[in-house]
Amino acid sequence: MGGSPPPPTIVYSPPPPPPAPPTPVPTQSLQSQVALNETSAAQQRLNMELGAQLDRTNSEFFAGQDVRRYQAQGSEQRLTYATMGEQERATVASRGEQERKTVAATGYEQRLGIAATGEQERQTQAQRFAGETGLIQTKGTEERLGIAATGEQQRQTQAQLLAGQERQIGLTGQEQRATLGKSGEETRLTDLQQEMFRRYKENRDYEQAQQQYRT
Repeated sequence: MGGSPPPPTIVYSPPPPPPAPPTPVPTQSLQSQVALNETSAAQQRLNMELGAQLDRTNSEFFAGQDVRRYQAQGSEQRLTYATMGEQERATVASRGEQERKTVAATGYEQRLGIAATGEQERQTQAQRFAGETGLIQTKGTEERLGIAATGEQQRQTQAQLLAGQERQIGLTGQEQRATLGKSGEETRLTDLQQEMFRRYKENRDYEQAQQQYRT
């Protein structure tokens, strides 16, 4: 037996090439649409820029308005505090003047009372001496000595009373001056606290205005 013949070779023809892509042809409607799109985009950009500019202008204007308002409020507060301090100082001065007048009037009345008491005592002594002039010489002498001793004791008593009253007046004046000094110190402390509060409020208002301006 002989060998089988080889199978036949089949040759295929190559496939045809793919078709060429279509070439775009510009038309009048496409160019018009592109131009309209560009014009619309340009208008939008202009509108956005104009809106941003208006926003910045409004922000600066309102920030300036806030600053002027806070400045006006601070000025009014300072004027109010100054008026309050002036009235308080005037009140303290008037109170001190009235107290000094009261002390002076009290001392004057006391001196008048002491003088009237001494005058009455002297008149009493004179009348007593005149009524006893007809008595015996010895009795008169003794009485005169007694009256003289009584007068000396009375004068010493009056001198001691006057010295005590003068010391009392001096102590009263010293206490009143200490009271006035304390009142002045409290007034100054009050003015200092008010000034510190005013400065704190002005600083706070200024910082708030700065924050609003930056915002």
